[in-house]
Amino acid sequence: MALDFSQYGGKSDDWIALEKTLPALTFDTSMDPLALQSAVNTERANRSAAVFAELSAHVHTKDYSIPTRDGSTIEARTYRSVKTKEAEKLPVYLYFHGGGFIFGSIGAEDAACANTAIKTGVIVLNVNYRHTPQHIFPTAWNDSEDAFAWLHKNIDEVGGDASKVIVGGVSAGSQLSASLMLEQHLKKSDVTKDLPTLAGQILIIPCLADNKTYDQGPGKKLKVSSYVENEYAPVLPKTVVEFFTGLLKVDKIDLKDTKINIVNVSEDEVKGLPPTVFGIAGLDPLRDEGLLYAKMLSEANVPTDVTLFKGVPHGHRRFGDALRESKYWDDCIEEGIRWVLSRPQATGRFEVKVPSS
Repeated sequence: MALDFSQYGGKSDDWIALEKTLPALTFDTSMDPLALQSAVNTERANRSAAVFAELSAHVHTKDYSIPTRDGSTIEARTYRSVKTKEAEKLPVYLYFHGGGFIFGSIGAEDAACANTAIKTGVIVLNVNYRHTPQHIFPTAWNDSEDAFAWLHKNIDEVGGDASKVIVGGVSAGSQLSASLMLEQHLKKSDVTKDLPTLAGQILIIPCLADNKTYDQGPGKKLKVSSYVENEYAPVLPKTVVEFFTGLLKVDKIDLKDTKINIVNVSEDEVKGLPPTVFGIAGLDPLRDEGLLYAKMLSEANVPTDVTLFKGVPHGHRRFGDALRESKYWDDCIEEGIRWVLSRPQATGRFEVKVPSS
């Protein structure tokens, strides 16, 4: 019987009001990709800097350079609450930003990472993996593995507890996180298979399927998919998904590719995964792949916590206090990290929390 998640669709009153004030509802993909990248990164960095100015006194930060397997380096920054004891080994949240694999910088994530560190007491390691169009698939995925290996090699320097490393991210960063965890679990990566097992994962508005093979994967399980329902959604319509994924230059997508088509793995393959937190937007083409993966994990007896941000689109957190769902987003991450560290037990039931209802 086909699944139907359409009850999670539609626009909230808050979003309808906000939408009327916005000069543009998505990205201008007619621009040169490098020019678009520069413009978006600048806007994101400026927005983050305004908030971080108020948070910076509450965290210690330190910058690192992480070597990659191809002889290059990537930037990283840690954030640690000033209220923690310097000698204390803390849990670490290994964080990968969103941005369609084209956008992102260290500074653009300062505010979000500092806020998480302050609210949870964990160390946040913000990793600036490499982006398209300069770097194509699978560079970002390799960078995420190399960052995980570097973290464990330098866990004492970072001040972390190797048994309490949580991976997580937003959108594209969630795809990197979910792949990193799954491939370590399945021992598919020589880089990560012998490292300490991840304590859990935080997947916010995750991308878990390839849009070109969607109808052969998650689409086959759905009565009406979110790719159809939200094809023209604000922020991330289907055309923008296609623009982002096209820049990755993936030659051929396998339905069982554990880097991209994560949602298509079997229930047997996910059994034994660590606790997993989902934050999923209702007005998002990616909604149903997140819900399908959450359902599979729940029913495979993986401890799973699922929050649905109803009525708002992909990436809505950028609009801050204009949307009540911004608080739900922050709560999902902060409470999710605490929940993972509590070593929760699985219920075997697929349950979706909708805080706005």
